[in-house]
Amino acid sequence: MTIDATIETELALHPLDDPVRASLRGEHRRFADWSGRIGRYDPEVARFVGHPPVLDDQDWADLATLLGPGGSTALRGARHVPPAGWTVLDHVGSVQMDGTALHVAADPELEVLTPAELPEILDLIARTEPGPYAPRTIEMGTYLGLRVDGRLIAMAGERLHPPGWTEISAVCTDPAYRGRGLATRLIRAVGAGIRARGETPFLHALATNTTAISLYETLGFTLRKRGTLTFLQAP
Repeated sequence: MTIDATIETELALHPLDDPVRASLRGEHRRFADWSGRIGRYDPEVARFVGHPPVLDDQDWADLATLLGPGGSTALRGARHVPPAGWTVLDHVGSVQMDGTALHVAADPELEVLTPAELPEILDLIARTEPGPYAPRTIEMGTYLGLRVDGRLIAMAGERLHPPGWTEISAVCTDPAYRGRGLATRLIRAVGAGIRARGETPFLHALATNTTAISLYETLGFTLRKRGTLTFLQAP
């Protein structure tokens, strides 16, 4: 297959089938670092790598170039067979959920977070562990937060941005304020901003996070795909 034919085949995929490369080719191209068919976010923004469903020898070489010696990443799928020298670290189940039916609602009590609030954001992330969050993740989209007595106690925002879709991510609430519906308010409000652009929200979750998945389902998210992440370390 020629390179042009390969690109045409990849572009024929649904944007959510390859959301990292779809984002890096479009809205997030300013964060992209490419080597052949492998795309990577600037590590200060996110640790995601986009790749074809099946990697050939050149793809593995390109991935090693992007990661650097001993670098690690996660690939979509469970059947990757890396060349000698690579180490498979783990396999983790995940779900991708479609927010077409999400009921959205703007919330005037929430504030738009800026890079100036990064120390507070990272402190909340450390207390709640919603998933990876890098120093420049906030540049990926709009992040909303809620304060009580001036202290940031809950937040959520936008991450991957394939054409026509935006991922809701970093949904987290300080443990002392859980059970008050704050995550629901944040998801609906972030979703309102996404819908206002004529786009559709989606999200990812670990398959083991059944509490979060149940919440997303009550809000209107539906399961689009189950998958596996393969964590690897380069030679």
